[in-house]
Amino acid sequence: MLAITADGKRGYTANVGPGSVSVLDMQGRKTLAVIPVSSQVQRIAVSVDGSMVFTADQSKPQLAVIDASTNKVKAWIPLPAPGYGSAATPDGRWLVIAVPDANKVAVIDLSAMKVAHTIDVPSSPQEVLVRPDGKVAYVSCLADKKVAAISTAGWNVEKLIDAGPGVDGLAWAP
Repeated sequence: MLAITADGKRGYTANVGPGSVSVLDMQGRKTLAVIPVSSQVQRIAVSVDGSMVFTADQSKPQLAVIDASTNKVKAWIPLPAPGYGSAATPDGRWLVIAVPDANKVAVIDLSAMKVAHTIDVPSSPQEVLVRPDGKVAYVSCLADKKVAAISTAGWNVEKLIDAGPGVDGLAWAP
């Protein structure tokens, strides 16, 4: 539940139970703000340019968009069901978010601030990781023990990768 800006200066935590987001000064090692969001939030992501922070409201099917310059919720984006893990594409144009209760992934157009595509995936999608070249988004699907590889060119599932039990968090390894 921690996301760090590309420059490493700010960190953001999704405080699940309190439903807030903490803003961290990574160099000064201190909390700068605690932003109230909803009764419960889940997962967190930062836009490529660091200007926006995203966390999923677990009480309503919506995504909070936090303005990093003001540390306030600036917009709510309706989702097909409550969201979970998300990641922005490297070009900063899209945010891909898992929607577990709907067995879907929603693709948000960040310039329009709305869902532009929904994609069916295996049961209980959890986390999203976008390949550094931006061509594929990987989504862990916990119940079906798979990772869905989604082409960002056509916004379709290219293949399913067997991942075994407990597939959830995703990360790149050097």
